[in-house]
Amino acid sequence: MTAIKTFWKNNWIGYLFLTPWLIGLIGLSAFPMGFSLYLAFTNYDLFSSPKWIGLSNFIEMVHDKKYISSVKVTISYVLMAVPLALSFALAVALLLNKGIRGIRIYRAIYYVPSLFGGSVAVALLWRQIFGGEGLINKILHFFGAEGLNWIATPSTALYTLIILSTWQFGSAMVIFLAGLKQIPIDLYESAKIDGAGTFRQFLNITFPMLTPILFFNLVMQIIHAFQAFTPAFIVSGGTGGPLNSTLFYTLYLYQKGFAQFDMGYAAAMAWMLLITIALVTSLLFVTSRKWVYYQE
Repeated sequence: MTAIKTFWKNNWIGYLFLTPWLIGLIGLSAFPMGFSLYLAFTNYDLFSSPKWIGLSNFIEMVHDKKYISSVKVTISYVLMAVPLALSFALAVALLLNKGIRGIRIYRAIYYVPSLFGGSVAVALLWRQIFGGEGLINKILHFFGAEGLNWIATPSTALYTLIILSTWQFGSAMVIFLAGLKQIPIDLYESAKIDGAGTFRQFLNITFPMLTPILFFNLVMQIIHAFQAFTPAFIVSGGTGGPLNSTLFYTLYLYQKGFAQFDMGYAAAMAWMLLITIALVTSLLFVTSRKWVYYQE
């Protein structure tokens, strides 16, 4: 007890200033998360008291064809959107790292799309661009090609959202650009003396030195891709159509929780998403020891 009194006496002012944050942590994060975990094991429709049903919600997921479809769509989206966005971000960062006139203007222009993020306005614009009478089809008609309603065709609808995600590569690009600025110039000078060309310099110097930045961007982009919601909701009108081709995991979670009022099932889905992201992130951290290079 004496040690506790001494600790409290020496630190109570610090905890006093931390009180607003602690209230927010408990009231806005810890308690809602704990309550949602409880709801995941209940049957709850927002209007009556939760009824404990154990693992029934999780068992139901295995037999829910629409749930399985949302998982497949989300995984496909993550596997395609993340590599494309990172590739474009790195390519543009390499170009902007050159000493050209007006470089700051170009950096701002490329970063602008990321400022809008997953906004409703951008998603509405995207729906117009790829619609039956949209800009893409007008360009194709100008060159004599036949277009189609890209967002209403099951085989192409998901790709329009992947293109949207790739277009918003600005935040990753800025981080890559900051990493490029930290690579010592003398490494490139030594490589030139040894006769290494541009491609060899990239493989042996630029890429290894950027692997910590790539690892950070990869983790953040994967988390963001798993949580994607607004583009699919707006483009499909909240249905995930056509034929569930844009039914993201988060969109189906929204449908179950706020359209069908099956909040217990939605809570179980949310925790499955959290576990999946945690497992994927942990796997990246484990494998990073083999491919991420730290200068020290």
